[in-house]
Amino acid sequence: MAVPHGPAGVGQARHRMREQLRSNGVSDTVVDDAVLILSELLSNACRHGRPLGQQSDVGDGDIRAAWRVDGRGDLTVEVTDGGGPTRPVPATPSVTARGGRGLNIISALAQEWGVRDDTVGEVTVWALVSAEHKDGGFMTATPCGPAKSARRERAAPAGLDGLKRIGGFGSLDGLDLVEALEALDDAG
Repeated sequence: MAVPHGPAGVGQARHRMREQLRSNGVSDTVVDDAVLILSELLSNACRHGRPLGQQSDVGDGDIRAAWRVDGRGDLTVEVTDGGGPTRPVPATPSVTARGGRGLNIISALAQEWGVRDDTVGEVTVWALVSAEHKDGGFMTATPCGPAKSARRERAAPAGLDGLKRIGGFGSLDGLDLVEALEALDDAG
């Protein structure tokens, strides 16, 4: 799916993914994790990457989002952009920082994730979501390779305790993060 480079297309992509996965019988837990991962990957691509085609005459200024379910029921989510000045790596934001938690959220939800350099100037960040969390842990990624198991209980990393319920956002208070994203999509 082509997504405009900017916040406008993120909600459309989440909505389309949710509809397609649910209509194909993917469990709600996997759908919720995948939609949140897609949202984080798209947001990072818009914030840190260039639109596709910025380095050449090819491309339309969008970024690409893709997802597929394999024969085992594992779901791969991918977002491709035109690259940027830095490589995607998890950050260690302060408690009061407004951002910097996206890849940590992905690490907590995905079985593994990584970064792939595609054709010249294109970078794809991918995440694997499994209906069966085989090791019961969350994953951490290395900057240039696949994720490695941290072998911890499946809990949010430090600083992500507030993800279960959202507060301080008016009509979004008391909603879980996925419900809040859906409410924002519905609002426009």
